[in-house]
Amino acid sequence: MDNDKLVALYRFITEQSVSGVCAIDQQGNVLIYNKKMRELMGVTDEQFEKQKALEIINGDFQRSELFQVIETAKPIMQHKATFWNKRGEEVTTISNIMPLIVDGELLGAVEFVRDITQQQYMMYQPLRRYGASLTFDIITAVSDAMKRVIQIARAAALGRIPVMLIGESGTGKDMIAEGIHHALIEKNDLFITLICRRDEETVIERLEKAIKENRNCTFFAERIEYLSMQAQERIIALLNEYEDRKHYFIASVGEDPVDLIRKGELSQTLYHLFSSVSIKVPALRERKEDILPFITDYFRRHRDQYGSHIKYIAPDVEKFLLAYDWPGNLKELELLLDEVGSLLTTEETLEMVMLPAQLKWRLEKAHKRNEGLVVEEQQDLRPLDQYLHEVEHYYLQKALSLHEGNISKTAEALGLSRQSLQYRLKKFT
Repeated sequence: MDNDKLVALYRFITEQSVSGVCAIDQQGNVLIYNKKMRELMGVTDEQFEKQKALEIINGDFQRSELFQVIETAKPIMQHKATFWNKRGEEVTTISNIMPLIVDGELLGAVEFVRDITQQQYMMYQPLRRYGASLTFDIITAVSDAMKRVIQIARAAALGRIPVMLIGESGTGKDMIAEGIHHALIEKNDLFITLICRRDEETVIERLEKAIKENRNCTFFAERIEYLSMQAQERIIALLNEYEDRKHYFIASVGEDPVDLIRKGELSQTLYHLFSSVSIKVPALRERKEDILPFITDYFRRHRDQYGSHIKYIAPDVEKFLLAYDWPGNLKELELLLDEVGSLLTTEETLEMVMLPAQLKWRLEKAHKRNEGLVVEEQQDLRPLDQYLHEVEHYYLQKALSLHEGNISKTAEALGLSRQSLQYRLKKFT
């Protein structure tokens, strides 16, 4: 095979790769910038041809790691980066960047890029879109508690009132936020989630860029208390500066905002901007009547999307799933169903054998821990100090659970000071 055919073959293989590939020589001239790389960077083939590739690499996206590898001749492995591409999409990648050395001579550097945007999204917002806009009609809400949440959220959307969503991780606050966005009477152009547990400079830059645009946006600041107080003050300044725009703002926190303000984790001014309507999204253990309908909805979507046959839940599985407390809330339940769904073939009924072993182990461990407090036979006896220690641990954890981890409310219910409760809890850590 002559050189021209070999070059054509290599070009074809590179263009078809599912990984982004970028290669530059020692002078920084682009040798390879394949189709997947162009997709990740948000540039069309025409834009790529029109704009010098070097400007794309060394300009907007500052992929300086390539040049670092050329300077040091040392590879950079598993480099994670989150950025906004030319289409305004948030992208997260993992890269391996290696020096290109032939016969001892450094010729350039090659970067292999893997797109992990969806995995990252699932980590923080695992409740899937199922290929459709996430409206209130998609949300499973059988319990009175969730019906009340949606009722208040609809009213907030009707009046375009800023909303603060309060709830544990995985309860579905992101679903409620997007549902509000789609229920707005005067529609906004974009729904933008700001995941505040990430690099806060990236979060602020994204907000600042979008808030200046002519398009009307709905911003959802997810777990805003993870931002530093300085970053929160910058958000307040941005909101005040562009208050004439028709943007709409929703924020979420993981616990009582008053406690967060007291601990210095939430700006009181920022809280007041969102406190016109505060919506408490209950934990799944507080609305277990939503569990089985959610599973039914999940499998219906699974059948529609993947052609599976599963329709039913065995009675012992129903009992098992309802007995579990779901500390990870709706997120944990859906990830469980994802694991089950990935192994489905022709099954029509969800059987106990199909559940992951670790879930059964967690529930069995919880049952054993609770049963250990009951003394019925001589062999159940143990030293009094040990037994009282176990009783106290169980009682405090149960009280915290009933008050959704709120230290102040739990302490008040137990007749303790906040400091005393915290001291007692430290004995078990």
